[in-house]
Amino acid sequence: MSFTGFGVVAGAELTEAVRRAGADHVEPTIAGNLVIQPDGDGGDWALNDLYAGDRFPSFAILVPGDLPLLTAEPTAVRGYFDAVLPIVHSVADPGAKIVFGSGTARTAPDGMPEAEADRRFAEVLRTARDTAVANDLRIVLEPLSRSETNVLNSFAEAVRFLDDAAIDGVDVVADLFHIRNEGESLDVLREHGDRIGHVHVSDRDRLPLGAEGGDDVWRDFLHAVHDGGYRGSVSLECNWSRDTTTAAEREIGRSLELLRRSGAMLVA
Repeated sequence: MSFTGFGVVAGAELTEAVRRAGADHVEPTIAGNLVIQPDGDGGDWALNDLYAGDRFPSFAILVPGDLPLLTAEPTAVRGYFDAVLPIVHSVADPGAKIVFGSGTARTAPDGMPEAEADRRFAEVLRTARDTAVANDLRIVLEPLSRSETNVLNSFAEAVRFLDDAAIDGVDVVADLFHIRNEGESLDVLREHGDRIGHVHVSDRDRLPLGAEGGDDVWRDFLHAVHDGGYRGSVSLECNWSRDTTTAAEREIGRSLELLRRSGAMLVA
């Protein structure tokens, strides 16, 4: 066996295209997509009707950018998770994964020492983890490159952070886009394979797999993840064509085909 399934990170506008393209799963984004504020900013969070009755194994983009996790009142942060995670649970498979990236929300303000930023983010992550567990969900921490945040940029850094803060029950997302941007060796995935909780893959600069201007690093990435012992699901996170839904669907289908071919070549 290589991986348990291949899916696509997508908003509501591409959900049906992803399914028609043959994905094993859709990975909806949460903030402003799966959960919305029908009465505008400041109103209650509610499930987007487009997702009613569905079930998903994983989700992305947990926190909106206008909730500053490191400087907001802890009650506001906890209130967000208390409001949103039960909604996610209502459309989640048992034990579904939530990718905690949310770079803008977790960015430390100018002048905040790194140690203080890490301490505050550790508290936020514990709150998210505990609220997720209470809703039969699982948080996975996504390192994000410096173009998106100044808190936890590499896979190795995320592992050290979790260990130093003694945060258990949280694994790390291996996202090729961020690993490449940080110049991190793929060997880190072999060394810490037991810490991989989810995988995001794309071609260069979030291109669809096999697109013009791309390369084959994504194949090496999948090998490294597999060598590390990860056998869970893999989600494509790419910038799909904005021309038409049909064009995006073609790109998604081609990327899934390449992903499955590559996965089939990996030996358990």
